[in-house]
Amino acid sequence: MKHKEKPQTIKCPYCGRTAVLRKASDIYAKALDEYLYVCSGYPECNSYVGVHAGTLRPKGTLANGDLRHKRIEAHRIFDAIWKHKIMSKQNAYRWMQDIFSLSSKQAHIAQFSEYRCDCLILECRKVLHNNNITLA
Repeated sequence: MKHKEKPQTIKCPYCGRTAVLRKASDIYAKALDEYLYVCSGYPECNSYVGVHAGTLRPKGTLANGDLRHKRIEAHRIFDAIWKHKIMSKQNAYRWMQDIFSLSSKQAHIAQFSEYRCDCLILECRKVLHNNNITLA
């Protein structure tokens, strides 16, 4: 991976340690050509976040297993809105910004707390229900 930028200094919100840049294959069983910021207390502190491809920019904030699961769930239900063509992807993100009074920079599920994920899931379920779409 060729980078001119330096890894960012990120503190773990759970234990306060500094996160380190590691290959995703160090964490996941399968070999991936991706990187993660991982809490230096890993695996005792199980928080990490992915990195945007070709950069050293984190996709969001460090998250433990519970928060990562909640973000995945929120993304799945949010993505269903634009995948079922209820709104375009761009309009779905604008809708998210509007209902939570977020800037476009803040409207990223990878930055959401469990509470914000729960709120998004609830709002998305309403939209899907109103459009007669049931998710498995």
